[in-house]
Amino acid sequence: MLAKQKQARPAPGRNGFRYRQQYGVIVLCKNEREQARVYNVLSRRGMDCKVVTV
Repeated sequence: MLAKQKQARPAPGRNGFRYRQQYGVIVLCKNEREQARVYNVLSRRGMDCKVVTV
């Protein structure tokens, strides 16, 4: 059996922050009502959602 190799963790930046790669999808909604509906649907499906208004 092959031994698992540990991946080297990158050194923190000057401010001490360690970057952790993430992936996401942005859904553009027509209005606040649609935003709430889409958020609720995805949340019920177990997705980790964040609401943003710009």
